[in-house]
Amino acid sequence: MISALLDGYRHHIVDAHKQPLFLLLVGFITSFAFIRFSTRMIRAQVRWWPGNITPGGLHIHHMVFGLGFLLLGGTGAFATDGGHPWIDWFGLSFGIGCGLVLDEFALILHLDDVYWSEQGRKSVDAVILGILLTALLLTGYVPLGVVPGQDTRWGLVAVIGVNALVCLAALLKGKVWTGLLGIMVPGLSWIGAIRLARPSSPWARWRYAGRPRRMARAVRRERRLHARTDRARTWLFDLIAGAPDKVPAGHPKAQAVAERMAARALAHRRRPGRGVPGGHPDGPAALGGDPARRARAQRRRRTVRAGRVRTTATGPGRTWGRGIR
Repeated sequence: MISALLDGYRHHIVDAHKQPLFLLLVGFITSFAFIRFSTRMIRAQVRWWPGNITPGGLHIHHMVFGLGFLLLGGTGAFATDGGHPWIDWFGLSFGIGCGLVLDEFALILHLDDVYWSEQGRKSVDAVILGILLTALLLTGYVPLGVVPGQDTRWGLVAVIGVNALVCLAALLKGKVWTGLLGIMVPGLSWIGAIRLARPSSPWARWRYAGRPRRMARAVRRERRLHARTDRARTWLFDLIAGAPDKVPAGHPKAQAVAERMAARALAHRRRPGRGVPGGHPDGPAALGGDPARRARAQRRRRTVRAGRVRTTATGPGRTWGRGIR
């Protein structure tokens, strides 16, 4: 059995000139699995695990080491002109760097330490997408059917191009996993591209805005079907990457998030043509000389900054509240 595996590896990987790409995928998966295990051990405060690297009190994130591996692999491949056996080792180094950097993709995207928050799940999405794309290249032809010594298979190039467009349509419809898995299984992406889009997807905002009946169907399907799949996906992500932190509403982190959301909302409202040209709709010029309106606007800004529940008058004796999360 071992000899058969070695013969298959030699035929499908080595003879097909895919060993550097195979080692890249091995380094990618291994580094991601190791660093996730490490961070979960640190989070659980296990005594026998070394913990974070903090020389002089400075916490060095593992994406810093990932950048070093990426530079080593990329620069080394160019410096040695892709010769063996160096290209294999540099491919492994590049894969290790990919796993370490993409594991903190959400931190790079938000420029904030969101590793154990809901936003941190974007890192898992990025890692899975990277592994799927690398596996696609490994199981197919590199690149797009081009094998050294053979002509380009344009039929295969056309099939891959059409499948990429269908996967893109599925992603725009909010079918993230259908679109991603459709890269490896082409028929799956067609199912996601044909079915109704999710209500919060870009496709629904572009195409369903003037079609209320179709939007209503999409909302009903979302409530009936996607709630269960989202629970299954959350369970799988918790198993792979660990459950995110549940931050209470009064926690300083929750207040910081509320302040950032309020700042973005206020920046969005500061557009020319709203209130007064180039001015804020709640500013003194827009409110005129009404002191009551100015006082209400100041109270709203204070409550939003504090992250508390905001209550706004909608009529005589009627109020409504909105919680800031």
